[in-house]
Amino acid sequence: MKAAVLENEKFNIKDIEKPLLADKEGAIIKIHGSGLCGSDIVKIRTGAAKDGSVLGHEIVGEIVEINTKTPFKKGDIIAMGHHVPCFDCPYCFSGNYSMCRHFKSTNIFPGGFSEYVFISEEHLNNTVFAITPHLTDIEASFLEPLACCIRAVKKTGLKDRTKNLVMGLGSIGILMGEALKAYGNEVYGCDLIKERALLSENYGFDKSFVLKDEKQVLDEMKKYAPIGFDNVFLTAGASSALDFAVKAARDGANIIVFSSVKDNNGFKNNDIYYRELTVTGSYSPSPMDLEDSMNFLESGKVNVKGLSTVYSLNQINQAINDTLSNKIMKAYIQI
Repeated sequence: MKAAVLENEKFNIKDIEKPLLADKEGAIIKIHGSGLCGSDIVKIRTGAAKDGSVLGHEIVGEIVEINTKTPFKKGDIIAMGHHVPCFDCPYCFSGNYSMCRHFKSTNIFPGGFSEYVFISEEHLNNTVFAITPHLTDIEASFLEPLACCIRAVKKTGLKDRTKNLVMGLGSIGILMGEALKAYGNEVYGCDLIKERALLSENYGFDKSFVLKDEKQVLDEMKKYAPIGFDNVFLTAGASSALDFAVKAARDGANIIVFSSVKDNNGFKNNDIYYRELTVTGSYSPSPMDLEDSMNFLESGKVNVKGLSTVYSLNQINQAINDTLSNKIMKAYIQI
């Protein structure tokens, strides 16, 4: 089968062995397509993904072989999350499902940038969802990234009528804002790129700001959040965003870290201490978040139409380049 195999920080399209079901419980999925996640790019650029890897986890596909005790059957079109927690360890008991060691060890095989993958019975039981006909493949591919955002929103405690700032208005920033709106909150955005700030307002943001002059933007924000924002979400991987997040937050606010930064900078201890700020990381979704994500997509509470640009598997390197140069919001790799 064809697959995009990582070699020297680029993908080469190669023929690799198709995964077999044999006597295992689980299913073989014929991939229709997979979203290109920012984490895929980070893994490539940092060397976390080794040569020979096949990445891709925001998958949509058809079950073509199956051996299961679940209700899924051959011919079902599915979207899914790629990790399964054990539900029976200190991490799971504390709600830190993505820190569960079993969660980290489970994955689809080989990866979504290929023609076929194997998924386990555990996946079928916990993270796989049949797609209803009114959702397109591209829309369904947002199941996992939206679930990641839902997880981050839940970290705030889901209080009513909060004022929220999303810093970084790429596809994840827009999903984060839409998730916040779906829970009934005010959402404001901030980005360096004017077109993205304007676009976010088409997806339900109450107001978005172009971050050029910091003082000017902070003054303008006070018209909407006079004492500062209740929650600030960092969805852009830039160290410069850290100080601005602290300035935009009200005393006692939550700052939700949803991105990594190159230089590993952090927040100042005394800002956190004297202002009683809560800095929280949010990494990956639980099966419950995936279920909420599917409900939001199916109900139309979250709109993802127009966010993706379609590329063929042969164009995957171009998709990465276009993402990094901000030519597109989100790439969908059609297999």
